[in-house]
Amino acid sequence: MNLEPYVAVSGAPGVFVLKTPRSNGLVVEEIDTGKVKFFSTRKHQFTPLGTVAIYTLDDSTELKKVFQSMLDQMAENPPVDTKAPNHELFEYFEKVLPDFDEDRVYISDIKKVIKWFNFLDSRDLLSASDEEE
Repeated sequence: MNLEPYVAVSGAPGVFVLKTPRSNGLVVEEIDTGKVKFFSTRKHQFTPLGTVAIYTLDDSTELKKVFQSMLDQMAENPPVDTKAPNHELFEYFEKVLPDFDEDRVYISDIKKVIKWFNFLDSRDLLSASDEEE
């Protein structure tokens, strides 16, 4: 699973494909429409999904491994709604990544991971990248 081309931008919903970095921001492409946009570093923060890791009790786990676990458990343990109560979100994430560090992984982090997963999975971008590898 290759998450390298994907980037999340603060203040913008969804996930984008990184086209070109610039000294004052990033040029990204919207996945759904294919429109190219520029986001300035003065107004936005960028999160490349390929660099994200989730804290575990011993070290950390790459986001692609968490996404793979979510894909594997999709039938018996579908992702919960991000508006669900906090205890349900923690219970779901504990099934996906049993050794995640509850002290350093916040509820907002869990919601972001679920949102990113749902966004990419609904567009078949996670399973397609599996077939390429």
